Amino acid sequence: MELNLEGKRVLVTAASSGIGKAIARSFLEEGANVAICSRYKKNLVAAAKEMKKNNLPEPFWVVCNINKKADIENTVNVVNKEFGGIDILVNNCGGPEPGYFEDLNDKKWQDAFDQVLMSAIRFTRLALLNMIAQEWGRIINITSISVKQPIDNLILSNSLRSGLTAMAKTLSNEVGKYNITVNNVAPGYTLTPRLYELAFARAKESGVTHEDVLVSMASEVPVNRLGRPDEIADVVTFLASDRAGYITGTTIPVDGGAVKSPL
Repeated sequence: MELNLEGKRVLVTAASSGIGKAIARSFLEEGANVAICSRYKKNLVAAAKEMKKNNLPEPFWVVCNINKKADIENTVNVVNKEFGGIDILVNNCGGPEPGYFEDLNDKKWQDAFDQVLMSAIRFTRLALLNMIAQEWGRIINITSISVKQPIDNLILSNSLRSGLTAMAKTLSNEVGKYNITVNNVAPGYTLTPRLYELAFARAKESGVTHEDVLVSMASEVPVNRLGRPDEIADVVTFLASDRAGYITGTTIPVDGGAVKSPL
């Protein structure tokens, strides 16, 4: 399927590893101009070198702590200067700290609020200026199946990703008249550093190995395996294309059927 993404200007946040990096790579493969950001320069440099090693253009990168408003503003300004605007914004972030309600103080809630919800709001607010002016744009938020089926010990993610989902649905109604779509992609258990982090935490809690935890996670999925980051990326690049121009305000699980709800 031809997606016609050549030359589109894309910003993928938290994209030096995992799902974000796979999304950036997918857009590069489609011929888009891609910018990535992440907190650590060394990880961004490594990701860019990996793309080059795989015969892809190196993405433009910016060091950014997405919990900080000033860093977000700087990132968008630098990308706008380099590309002349942003056509496609992919709001991605690492998962907030695991924990049960009684484990989490106000600071942990505030950090998760800034990381998951406010980062997406701030990037979106700035990227929308160009999208509205040109009457075309795509905003895609990477959330989690926890917005449809809460996951134990992840109350921060369950709560704040659900808030982002509601924000995106509301925003889609406001900006549809400008030919801008707003959607969410909700990964299930996907082989990323975050999943390994959760597996080690569960293993420590239950007294088994992290390999046992990963096998157990896979057994909960109808297709009987864990997902790959590139499988998330494929859905994102489709949603960014004109082929998906009539899809907005929706959340698409990419989870191997793990969510039990019919909706």
